[in-house]
Amino acid sequence: MKVQANTIRPGNVIESEGRRWIVINYELITPGKGNAFIAIEMRDVTTGTKTNARYRTADTVERLMTDNRECQFLFADGDNLTFMDNETFDQFIIPADLVGEPAVFLQEGMTIVVTLVEGSAIGVEMPKSVTLEIVEADPVVKGQTASSSYKPAVLENGVRVMVPPHITTGTRIVVSPTDRTYMERAKD
Repeated sequence: MKVQANTIRPGNVIESEGRRWIVINYELITPGKGNAFIAIEMRDVTTGTKTNARYRTADTVERLMTDNRECQFLFADGDNLTFMDNETFDQFIIPADLVGEPAVFLQEGMTIVVTLVEGSAIGVEMPKSVTLEIVEADPVVKGQTASSSYKPAVLENGVRVMVPPHITTGTRIVVSPTDRTYMERAKD
């Protein structure tokens, strides 16, 4: 569907030069002299390469319709992740590269949102938080204050995070999968 360039927002998928691009960043630039234009940072859906494009506000762009599906993560097999559509119960495989670094936080049975364009997956939206157990944590150093100091710890999936000093081995914590930060102690 053709739309004006000034209506494009981050998360939209557009077709340009015969390739599909997902919009990462959008900025309307109004120079002191001349007409306004839109600067878009976008990533190729298939190759993952990033590029920048400029459009005049009156230009039209081919925006592709996306379909967000709630899916359940089943298992990982090497570099492939297998998911099941919660509505149709169809199983499909997505390369781990498409999910990126947050793929290490996927757990069997986890519900996530997969974005599809014309039946092929182009992105995965991870949950805002994941609960995991600490398998290794440095001991508490006396004299540290709880407000400003953090210590390294290793989660059950092998990811290293910084946690407050009162967190010990065996404690379940809530972590943000997007930036790998400690959020809170899990409520049992």
